[in-house]
Amino acid sequence: MTSLTSLPVLDFSQLLGDESQRRDFLSQLSQSAREIGFFYLINHGVDQTLSARVQQLSRQFFSLPDEEKQRVAMIHSPHFRGYNRAGSEITRNRPDWREQFDIGAERPALKLSADQPGWKRLQGPNLWPHSLPELEVTLRQWQQEMTQMSLRLLRAFAEALALPVNAFDELYGEKPNEHVKLIRYPGRTPGGEGQGVGAHKDSGFLSFLLQDQQRGLQVEVEPDRWIDALPLAGSFVVNIGELLELASNGYLRATVHRVISPQAAQERLSIAFFLGAQLEAVVPVYQLKEEIARVARGPTSDPHNPLLRDVGWNYLKGRLRSHPEVAARWHSDLLEASINRE
Repeated sequence: MTSLTSLPVLDFSQLLGDESQRRDFLSQLSQSAREIGFFYLINHGVDQTLSARVQQLSRQFFSLPDEEKQRVAMIHSPHFRGYNRAGSEITRNRPDWREQFDIGAERPALKLSADQPGWKRLQGPNLWPHSLPELEVTLRQWQQEMTQMSLRLLRAFAEALALPVNAFDELYGEKPNEHVKLIRYPGRTPGGEGQGVGAHKDSGFLSFLLQDQQRGLQVEVEPDRWIDALPLAGSFVVNIGELLELASNGYLRATVHRVISPQAAQERLSIAFFLGAQLEAVVPVYQLKEEIARVARGPTSDPHNPLLRDVGWNYLKGRLRSHPEVAARWHSDLLEASINRE
């Protein structure tokens, strides 16, 4: 990979083509996911007019007065939904210089007793700005299209691993852990470090990023060697999450990536969609064919943030770490329990 300077481009329409095209796509998918863990996906079937409208409404949201954005601030949500100012989220113990708005699957909060798992508190309603009602309607429509597309891709991964096409169905089940994040990266401040978001891996199954025209995303293809994932019109940048790396015993690669803040007087807008397993799932290691299994490298795990097979606890641990103010307000009783599970 020493010669790699850009991410591969995969054409999702090939999956619906003839048998030769399907084989080519699945081969490219397997190779890209194993060697790099990142790729561009084109001809994905998600309405580009709808995606453009999501971007437009996201800009309108971030342009709202701070007082209005604070009405839907995450500090008001025990389910970790809502708005955060730049510097509120923490990656590797340092603040990320980005403001953001998080939504999840729109489901009612569960009525829980004290002895039930803490991760069940994560299910609940989103916070929506009353002054921009179209944002809710449009984002929920986009979320549905993204879920349908991403589940098709997840089944293609099962085929690429020579597993039954429905192998992962029981993990995402009827309530996949869908997560959308609207992100605005302001230009860096004088003397700022330029951490839009610190180096990290994503924790779910698959991540999809809709970029604007501003560069900033970088992928660590080898230790300490980064390449730019430059914007490509009409595409999503797709990367493997740790759950797929875990399920495939490291055959598929969850890759470290980061975002560099734009220069002063510039900004960057991106919309991220994350597909995860249902929270009650426990991730197994799937039995792969010998020719695939022998090149699986085993999953990697940050010793300071170990990966758990229990999806709900793993996701909760990440939320508690990333949003300490929300955790302290709503879940102080869970902080010790989460740490003890590590």
